Amino acid sequence: MSKTFEDKTGAEVTVSFNEDGQSYDIAVADGTVVGSAFFLPGPDAETERIFHHTVVDEQFGGRGLSKILVAEALEDSRERGVTVVPVCPLFVKKLQETGDDYAAQGGKFRNATGADIDIVKRQA
Repeated sequence: MSKTFEDKTGAEVTVSFNEDGQSYDIAVADGTVVGSAFFLPGPDAETERIFHHTVVDEQFGGRGLSKILVAEALEDSRERGVTVVPVCPLFVKKLQETGDDYAAQGGKFRNATGADIDIVKRQA
């Protein structure tokens, strides 16, 4: 999976699924990865992803890259039928704002539990 978007400056960026890195990565036009939304398999590893950390290189701040990254990670998770478990504050906020619409479009998510937080802590 790889999709191209325009950031706030009109520059082209690409979001890709990185299965090995357990992340969605955003790259600028020259292919340099400048941000990632990291996830871990949830308690049901086949059908759940715990999104626990999102980062964008400071020098690319203000271009809306984290919003593009979170939105595309949610969209791809919806298309794959995966339940999103938001731990990262960006994912929590996005689902608080748009969770009803996400669910109406077939997306699945649930609040993080203590067991989910334990999974994240063990990987840290």
